[in-house]
Amino acid sequence: MHRHLYPARRLLLAMIGLAFGVAGCEATTSDKPLDVNKGVPVGAVLALTSNANVYGQDQQLGLKLAERWFKGKGVPIQLTIEDGGGDEQAASQAFNLLIDAGVVALIGPTLSQQAFAAAPIAQRRGVPVVAPSNTAKGIPQIGSFISRVSASSAVIAPLAIEAALKKDPTIRRTAVFFAQDDAYSTSEAEIFQNALVAKGLKPVTVQRTQLNDQDFQNQITAALRLKPDLIVISAQAVDGGNLIRQLRELGYKGRIVVGNGMNTPNIYPICQIYCDGILIAQAYSPELDTATNAAFVKLFKEASGGAIPPQFTAQAFTAYQVVAEALTRLNRRSPINGRPLTEVRQELMKELLAGRYDTPLGEIGFTPEGEVVQKRFYVAEVQMVTGGQSGRFALLD
Repeated sequence: MHRHLYPARRLLLAMIGLAFGVAGCEATTSDKPLDVNKGVPVGAVLALTSNANVYGQDQQLGLKLAERWFKGKGVPIQLTIEDGGGDEQAASQAFNLLIDAGVVALIGPTLSQQAFAAAPIAQRRGVPVVAPSNTAKGIPQIGSFISRVSASSAVIAPLAIEAALKKDPTIRRTAVFFAQDDAYSTSEAEIFQNALVAKGLKPVTVQRTQLNDQDFQNQITAALRLKPDLIVISAQAVDGGNLIRQLRELGYKGRIVVGNGMNTPNIYPICQIYCDGILIAQAYSPELDTATNAAFVKLFKEASGGAIPPQFTAQAFTAYQVVAEALTRLNRRSPINGRPLTEVRQELMKELLAGRYDTPLGEIGFTPEGEVVQKRFYVAEVQMVTGGQSGRFALLD
């Protein structure tokens, strides 16, 4: 089952939370017995509004497909999706609302910047979190209830630098752009710079931008004056897409490597034909030949008119799958209905980290700290079709 919290319901829950706060204790249903007659309550916090909705919409579809795929295969789940917007406050409020409503686990939030504010709330209240798209350094280290299925940028980002050098071994001069007001971008930009140095390249300039910037002319002009052979960008989809378009319009013809924030087909309408040729490392391939990925791709194509699933949708599907399978194993060993919610949450976290999962990303597991253990990664080159309104991530060998 899949439902949203309506405004009146949200207001009521917020008032309950305020009342408990005034009384000096946190609102909680933790001491109540868990009632799973309508399904095990699980919450998800996604960026369904703001500029980050380009990711949240992909993720929402992934959760819906996972619900359909998992139906009848294990313990029934009652999924509630809450809009976490694009900032820390909205994500934190959504976490509190869902925890107060008695969820056993949370999926989300969409952005790393939000996770550093919202995930500590879940940690303090003992609620397992599976992050589907937080790639910044330090996410699993927030606490013992925090895990992620999105591999760290430290693992993935350097692969795109290697691919760029393989395509053009003459690259020497590089420029780095990143959004300095975003935790993901600042974390990934540092990783990119370390990867460049490791390959004997040194950025001739590092240009700082903001998430809400729309005009990058000053930064681009300053960078192009230094004649870089390669430009590396850590930004989110909207600002990153606009930056690429303006780079090309101002005459830059060299190679461009981008980070995980642009790992969505939703960039195509933003940078259009100028997306063509950008390189990006990925944690998902629709061409992975496994039964689970084949089932996921089939479901996605049926839901989207034959389109190819993007990474954020695959990772959201995987997050749901991890929670669902861990809950099923836990319930099989010791039925969870009627047991204290706090106890179920604690045991679920242990079960979740101990499991192995055959997902659309391939077989994955977790370190004791909650970091995903994934075997395969990829690098793609964007290929835009004539007219520049759509394209594809073409995997490189």
